[in-house]
Amino acid sequence: MVRSYRSTPIDAVVVDRILDAARRAPSAGFSQGVELVVVTSDAGRRRLAADAHEAEFLARGFDPWLSAAPVHIVVACDPDAYRSRYGEADKTASTPPDEWTAPYWWVDAGAVLMMLLLASEDEGLAAGFLGSHAFDDLAAVTGVPAGYETVGLVTVGHAAEPTRKPSRPRRRRQVSEVEHSETWGAPRRIEPSE
Repeated sequence: MVRSYRSTPIDAVVVDRILDAARRAPSAGFSQGVELVVVTSDAGRRRLAADAHEAEFLARGFDPWLSAAPVHIVVACDPDAYRSRYGEADKTASTPPDEWTAPYWWVDAGAVLMMLLLASEDEGLAAGFLGSHAFDDLAAVTGVPAGYETVGLVTVGHAAEPTRKPSRPRRRRQVSEVEHSETWGAPRRIEPSE
């Protein structure tokens, strides 16, 4: 996740390729209930930065993030698209969305989010994510209709070296630290190949 960008614009064709990759993310029941709002104008990015209180971020010594990233992509999902899809004849035997143990529109939005991050990387760019909780009203600022749930905002651009480093760098956990084999807490035993 990158939070420090150069303001170099990104070609619209590159943005289109990133969006095309994102639309191919898996979707529960092929409901395709995730939509994206792309903001590239200076005015739009400044509105989003203000809605996320970037001035306070800057006052704490961090670099401009939202105002500097040349592309913003808002990820929003429509629970009603899933309710509608699972009301169709081929899905009536399935558990209805309002009884799901997890709201799969959020799972699908996460898959789209990951596709945006990976596609940006494939284009030689950097990307970051800021959840909708950090905004006063992300949906209102970007015109997302009532009924949709905004997940957050993906920033895309060319990474810049941050001026402020983390006070305590964190390391990524190893596979052996996150993996459980067959049951929770059991380490996986790898048999030597012959």
